[in-house]
Amino acid sequence: MPGPGRPTPGQPGEPADPRQQAPADFEWPTVDDDFDEPAVEEVRQSGSGYVDPPTVQVQRLNQGPRPPQGPPGQQGGPGASRPRDAAQQAPVDPPTRPVQRPQQQPDPARQQRPAVESPTTQFARPLPPQERPQPPRETVGQDTYGQGGQRPEPLRAEQQRPEPLRAEPRRIEPPSSEPPPSLPVEPEPAEHENDAPEVTRKGGRGRRKMLIIAGALILVIALGVGVVVGGDKLGLFGTKAAAIQPPPSPTAVVPALRPVGAGSPAPTPQALAAVLDPLAAAAQLGTLGGAVVDPATGTTLWKKGDTALLTPASSAKLLTAAAALLSLNHADQLSTKVVAGTEPGTVVLIGGGDPTLDSTPAGKENRYPGSAKLADLVNQVKQSAGGTISKVVYDISRYPGPDFANGWDATDIAGGSITHLEPLMIDGGRVDPTEDKPRVANAAQTAADAFARGLGVSAPAVKGAAPQGTKVLGEVRSAPVEQLVANLLQISDNVLAEAMAREVARVNGADQSFTGAAKAVRDVLTKNGFDLSGVVLNDGSGLSLGDKVPAKLFADIVTAAAKPDTAGDEKTAKLRPLLAGLPVAGGSGTLSGRYVSGQTAVGRGWLRAKTGTLSNVNSLAGLVVDNEGRLLVFAFMSNVAQEPDLGAARPYLDTLAAALRNCGCH
Repeated sequence: MPGPGRPTPGQPGEPADPRQQAPADFEWPTVDDDFDEPAVEEVRQSGSGYVDPPTVQVQRLNQGPRPPQGPPGQQGGPGASRPRDAAQQAPVDPPTRPVQRPQQQPDPARQQRPAVESPTTQFARPLPPQERPQPPRETVGQDTYGQGGQRPEPLRAEQQRPEPLRAEPRRIEPPSSEPPPSLPVEPEPAEHENDAPEVTRKGGRGRRKMLIIAGALILVIALGVGVVVGGDKLGLFGTKAAAIQPPPSPTAVVPALRPVGAGSPAPTPQALAAVLDPLAAAAQLGTLGGAVVDPATGTTLWKKGDTALLTPASSAKLLTAAAALLSLNHADQLSTKVVAGTEPGTVVLIGGGDPTLDSTPAGKENRYPGSAKLADLVNQVKQSAGGTISKVVYDISRYPGPDFANGWDATDIAGGSITHLEPLMIDGGRVDPTEDKPRVANAAQTAADAFARGLGVSAPAVKGAAPQGTKVLGEVRSAPVEQLVANLLQISDNVLAEAMAREVARVNGADQSFTGAAKAVRDVLTKNGFDLSGVVLNDGSGLSLGDKVPAKLFADIVTAAAKPDTAGDEKTAKLRPLLAGLPVAGGSGTLSGRYVSGQTAVGRGWLRAKTGTLSNVNSLAGLVVDNEGRLLVFAFMSNVAQEPDLGAARPYLDTLAAALRNCGCH
């Protein structure tokens, strides 16, 4: 009995009951126009041999007259089949849903053959007409539907299925009076075939879920076992862990370098005098002034002529450096600036007191590490000027008064010791930026001309005054004050020392001249508790033979910088960078070639000091660590009436300082 949605047997053009012979003009459906609501078939295999008619919805299209059938021998009856040549068929649209194949009656001849696994139901999405597949070609026999016809084969699992529609499926239920349609499944052995349990597609999905759940349970169990086993080995469950061997005893380390301080024994004055007095009596030293101080206690351990006013030479830079550190902000920088001139195409270069301005190309540097580049200033002005530059003016009004100090010798310019002091310089006034000597005689003009050439101005720069309130076209800055102080001590640079003395004068309200700078240095040191009684200063570098300083003042300044800072002394904190600037014996600066051989080599690396050398003058002031780790401060000054050679007394001073390193002196 036909169910809902099935064609009634016997109607023209529709298939008859599948248990009867199909009429000669039978044709499989070629189209299903139900695109919006595709059907879902749920199939079962029952235990009986009854085969339900196919659950196929067939619709006859109104496509005109039926195409002619094949030759009489192929229109029906046994062995009849559909034409296989697509050209012989009338054009039809392919089905939009796979056609359910009917389940056959059990065939005794085929019972031993395993059935094809039940295919998965799929839904076809509409394809463009040119992509739609041709309808399946089946042979309609009469063995099952009549007599002697061929049985339709079940679908093969490897056959291509159309992809499903993306729409909500609709279920077509079979009539309640007939067994539900079924698909073939793999049979059990023949003797149990009729007893096989009912299998549904939902059951297939259930089996997969069960397999997934079973796999997950196995994984959880395996992880649990791993945790238990690993935890047992790690002692997490109360089991006794493996015994851990104690670490070996630490190796005793005796550092070669130990911090200095009051913990080490200090020399006694008597023992120290027994070592130093014979060395200080050398005739080559002439008039000697010296002092040795324990900075941890402030006790003077040895002295000889320590208050005598002697020519200090370059050791006088200790006074300038100390005054700069005590009065200037350690992070301050010296500036070189360019402003627009009052005339079109004119720029004015203003000297700001920085003698370290570097004229070397990129990748190189002059004798002042960290100095500003002249090329950077040139580039800034080119970008800011906004037109052609035809004239360069330079302003050096920052320094009033003479540019050459009392007691200086003009021959020292060619010797590289000094030049005329002006607030505008490049490379400290050196001819070769990387060599100490010689120096140029007109440092400001040389710097201004180099700047002009960088701008493409061929005419020499001219001296003048900078206008007020004009546009700043460029500016570069020196290294910080703290670094400048260290540099002037390391290489004993007279020009840089004079520039720093003038900065001390500027911040203390004095003239930025030789006289004003010398007075400002004295005032700053006196204000900070140092005794400058009788001290004479003509410059800030010690180059003048007229400068007079006692050895005690040098010892007091170094002691203030080296003493323990546990008390929070502000003066000590400001002066501490002075120690870092002192040359290292046999290692750096003006001491790099000394203490490298002979009996003085014992002091190599253990001694730091500021040197001083002029004709008939030698001095050395700094600190040393003795062989028991005690830090000692010393100052030795030698003035002779007639020195046979420059620096002839120098080795004797080195011997005195090296004796301190070699001495426990209890």
